[in-house]
Amino acid sequence: MSMLSDALTAALGADLRPGIWPDVRPGARPDIRFESGQRPLSVVCCTLPKEKFAEAARILKKAYALLAAEWAADETPFGKGFAVFACYRWGKEYFIVKSELPADDLRFPSLTKKFLPAYRFERQMQSLMGVVPVGHPDLRPWIKFEDWPQDSFPLRKSFDATKPMPRVVGDYQWLRAAGQGVYEIPVGPVHAGIIEPGHFRFQAVGEMVINLEERLGYVHKGIEKKFESLSWRDGVRLAGRVSGDSTVAHSITYSMAVESLAGLPSGLSGSADPAGYSIPQRAHWIRALFLERERIANHLGDIGAICNDAAFAFMLYQCSRLREMMLRTNHRLFGHRFIMDRVVPGGVTADIDAAGKEEILSELEFISRDFEKLVVIFDESSSLEDRVRGTGILKPAKARELCVVGIVARASGMNLDCRIFNPFPPYDEYDRLELDVPVKISGDVHARTYVRIEEVRESIRIIRYILENLPDGPIVSDLGVPSPGTAGFAAVEGWRGEIIYWLQAGPNGEINRCMVRDPSSINWLGLEQAIPGNIVPDFPLCNKSFNQSYSGHDL
Repeated sequence: MSMLSDALTAALGADLRPGIWPDVRPGARPDIRFESGQRPLSVVCCTLPKEKFAEAARILKKAYALLAAEWAADETPFGKGFAVFACYRWGKEYFIVKSELPADDLRFPSLTKKFLPAYRFERQMQSLMGVVPVGHPDLRPWIKFEDWPQDSFPLRKSFDATKPMPRVVGDYQWLRAAGQGVYEIPVGPVHAGIIEPGHFRFQAVGEMVINLEERLGYVHKGIEKKFESLSWRDGVRLAGRVSGDSTVAHSITYSMAVESLAGLPSGLSGSADPAGYSIPQRAHWIRALFLERERIANHLGDIGAICNDAAFAFMLYQCSRLREMMLRTNHRLFGHRFIMDRVVPGGVTADIDAAGKEEILSELEFISRDFEKLVVIFDESSSLEDRVRGTGILKPAKARELCVVGIVARASGMNLDCRIFNPFPPYDEYDRLELDVPVKISGDVHARTYVRIEEVRESIRIIRYILENLPDGPIVSDLGVPSPGTAGFAAVEGWRGEIIYWLQAGPNGEINRCMVRDPSSINWLGLEQAIPGNIVPDFPLCNKSFNQSYSGHDL
């Protein structure tokens, strides 16, 4: 099993070993079971009574686990009620706790007092699925807007997504600070730039921010609902559009979840399972090539934009020039600037030949040379240094409490990266690849910028390694058919951080539920906590250093 399952079962007095369902030995707990339909087998899922849902969170918190995701599913097509899930992470382990809710009682104990990310996960679960987190301190709607009917729950099977949502009168109750000299600054949801909408409500005294509250959901598109009407193959196109700047990472994560359902191993070995399915090694390596190119392009854009928000426009122009070079190379070699729709369940649809390898190597040589010159300019600019150091600090203790991921986590002392802890080839070749993950502890804008700088360098090295060692062979394989009632899980390190997909096959093998957890679902909370104590003019700088996705959050 795993360290987390061992900790939980020891505390609850049960034995959840595979094949024991339920365990009939003396002292066993027949109300706790191991879910044999969860794939891959390395991801353990156990079902507990809902009364134990929060107790499990307490036990796993003591075992130093992080809450990675929390969601609900409508299981009425199976003749059941509803279910709530919590996914925990510790090192290389992912562990899912499930509790079933009868259709006539959709209450479950809130995890918010144990894990802060549950604060918004559970508000979203209530808004879209209608399950009720008992003990949650704030049940205002989230994603679902206040002018939607309160009894409309879009993720339920009974909800008709083909009909317009009737509009009712509603008013969102903002949190407010009071006191002498406190005033409020509303920003958004429409911004003075080509960015997605989000509302930020500041309370400030003079220029000093004392509180920030975010209001998101303006680009809610019903993505998780839409998955349920698509085939397994067509779903990857929607996954690639969850957040357009992370199209490769989302497509890979969705594909790996489908592959685990269909019997294609998507983890370390890539070897065939007993049914004879396997992912071609070349496909894995090309996916990694795409993923690292996406990482470099976005980091270049962010480094330039962060400097621009500190009035250092020169870096924006130069980083944008290098980013544009990469996007044009992507278009020439793979047919799309952002490499969209080139990853599919079973492999990839675009290959690379010898001439393409040489073009990328030449491009990287040029980019690396110019990039290092820009890093020197960044380091030696005293005015820029003054703006980014000590600004927007997310302390390591707070970062862990919020369970943040990706760039934000690594800038605040947390060594988290799925390329090391949940790798697919070639990332699993530790002895040859020797992936170096940059970790800083200051947690400020400078740290988040420098994590990006060092990741650009590392990604350039990884791409060179991939091109020099790319195995021969096919680039796609056929998929099996997911078995009804099974569930697939995958986690991939996108350029923002860890992306998670959980898929459940319905009674006829269709998509019953697709849960998407973009890094932004967690990291937006980190931005709120990093702003108090900063001056109002530094908010754009802090916001850009986080650069979370509105679209990836507003599912």
